[in-house]
Amino acid sequence: MLSIFPQCTVSKAKAKAIWLDLCDPNPAELAEVEELAAVAVPSREDLSEIESSSRLKARDGVLSMSVPMVTHVEGGVPQVAPVGFVLSRERLVTVRFAALPAFDAVASRFTDSDGRPTSSLEVFVDLCDELIDRLADGLEQAATDLRTLSVTAFHVPDSQGRKAIRSNKVIRAQLRHVGRLGDYLSEKRDALLGLGRAIDFARGMTADWGDVQIASRMNGLKQDVASLDDYEVHLSDKVQFLLDAMVGLIGIAQNDIFKILTIVSIVGIPPTLIAGIYGMNFKSMPEYDWAFGYPMGWR
Repeated sequence: MLSIFPQCTVSKAKAKAIWLDLCDPNPAELAEVEELAAVAVPSREDLSEIESSSRLKARDGVLSMSVPMVTHVEGGVPQVAPVGFVLSRERLVTVRFAALPAFDAVASRFTDSDGRPTSSLEVFVDLCDELIDRLADGLEQAATDLRTLSVTAFHVPDSQGRKAIRSNKVIRAQLRHVGRLGDYLSEKRDALLGLGRAIDFARGMTADWGDVQIASRMNGLKQDVASLDDYEVHLSDKVQFLLDAMVGLIGIAQNDIFKILTIVSIVGIPPTLIAGIYGMNFKSMPEYDWAFGYPMGWR
């Protein structure tokens, strides 16, 4: 789907549009945007490249940047959905393959006469700002989930927690939750690092565009990315700690089970010994007539 901002007809887009947004585009829409903007629109394969030289390019005053993003569908598995930015002085072209609320939030600003972006660079900074805000919200939610798991594991009294600890279903659910949080944090960090590199790259390449206010905003966004990256490292360390702790709790629960089995087996040893002794048959053996045959059987 192709969206043009400010909204106008395709025939007027070349003169008026400052933002062309492609969401899961088809070949016809890609060709149309390349003709309107006179730039090459990267494919999904191009956006999925991991080398820095492939993610950040500058040619003839046009910046091409890609950021790794992952979308989480309710009840489904995470899906890789990279985002591409093609930025020039005249307009910004974005390419994405999933619906992202950050893009909807920036698009809604074009209906507000006071907060409407006036340049392609401003749209780019607004998008980065919204993406960072949502990544921060995701980290805050992950921190809340980790805090809940920590309380369940360490702060529940033994009289209440023993049954949960010994329940395989509860332990498996908790471990899966912690594992999902670890994956989630890893995805968020990839997106943060990608955004940080894109912002730093755009800040350096657009220094001569003359917009001091936008440059100041990009400096602030760079600092936000750095602080969120440090926070993500802290959360990842907590995930590892919880994983180790839960594995230890599982080991303790298994030891309790083995203790019970050991006690039960000890109780069964005397009857087994007596049955083994009195089950001996000496009638067909020469030792049966010995005076000390029975004591020898004990041996």
